[in-house]
Amino acid sequence: MALTKADLVEAVMQTSGLIKAQCVDIVDSILSIVKDRLSAGEDVMISKFGKFQIREKPARRGRNPATGSDLMLRPRMVVTFKYSGKLKKMVNGG
Repeated sequence: MALTKADLVEAVMQTSGLIKAQCVDIVDSILSIVKDRLSAGEDVMISKFGKFQIREKPARRGRNPATGSDLMLRPRMVVTFKYSGKLKKMVNGG
């Protein structure tokens, strides 16, 4: 089961005591900040959680699965996530 934005809003409501509209604004603001920073090519590091990074993938040869023909895939940027040591310990029961 995936954690959705609605689940995050609900969790913020339960832990903060704020009304739903305020929690929606908070979650939207945080996600917007993360997206804006990543779009600008900046890394986003959240202490004790992890680091979102932008990486460049070079052009490479690929294959069209429908036809089997070769093609060149263009270079692109991707977002990667590196988890922190604290998060790793929590996930592994430490």
